Amino acid sequence: MNLQVILGNFALILFVLMVITGVIWFLDVFYLAKQRRAAADRALAEFDARNAKLTADGIKVDSNISRAAIESGLLRQPTWIEYSGSFFPVIALVFFLRSFLYEPFKIPSSSMVPTLLVGDLILVNKFTYGIRLPVLNKKVIQINDPQRGDVMVFKYPLDMSQDYIKRVVGVPGDKITYENKRLTVNDVEVKYTALDDYLEEDRLVYNKQFQENLTGTSHRILNNEKAPPVNLSDVKQFPHSEACTYRYEGFTCVVPQGNYFMMGDNRDNSADSRYWGFVPDKNIVGKAFFVWMNLGNLRRIGSIQ
Repeated sequence: MNLQVILGNFALILFVLMVITGVIWFLDVFYLAKQRRAAADRALAEFDARNAKLTADGIKVDSNISRAAIESGLLRQPTWIEYSGSFFPVIALVFFLRSFLYEPFKIPSSSMVPTLLVGDLILVNKFTYGIRLPVLNKKVIQINDPQRGDVMVFKYPLDMSQDYIKRVVGVPGDKITYENKRLTVNDVEVKYTALDDYLEEDRLVYNKQFQENLTGTSHRILNNEKAPPVNLSDVKQFPHSEACTYRYEGFTCVVPQGNYFMMGDNRDNSADSRYWGFVPDKNIVGKAFFVWMNLGNLRRIGSIQ
């Protein structure tokens, strides 16, 4: 699922705007404002000297000319500096919040149905898996590691400009087997409970629905009985592909160190690690934890399981 960042994918643009407006703001505070002050002081000194001379010569001074008006006019910021100074703290705050705390995304496809629906506006925790440098996405402080069952946003390994969202089903060292649409983790079968069939409203199709207990994390998944566990023709070459073996009934993968195996909850309508491989730790963006709006369904607001 290729995620859409609210207001566009603009981390670099936001950073550039912050730098530009910040430079203008600092330049004004520490240089241009002092230049305007000096110019105002010179003008006021000339104004006072002129008035004193006129008064001494017996000439009445024009009272319509205000000393304060002259001063305020000369100290007034140019429009471009005024706007830059106003925007800088706002841009800096948004950049900080988006880079280190929370980032909004919009769900554009149905690969995570029924957990996430098309149009869901979600928040992603940017610090739960560690502090990363903005733009570069390089981890500088380790906090927590992703756990099985987490819904995680990451950079798509085949195109780092795209953000994807899937569920973590395998952490480093795990042996993941997916056979006849049932997961086995480290030779332990994942438990499933059958639920009522699920209607995908955007596609008008019914799918089998199950409650999947992924090593303690319970969530719903969908299966299309007519689809194979994996379309072998769609499997691509990917790093560490030797760690996986494929067959018609499914596959087995051993997750390499520093990597994660991701799958969509809409199992037969998801392009995930089955097809393009593992997600390196360096690709992690954050953990999805809250649906804050869906304009087509206000009841969607709430936490993500």
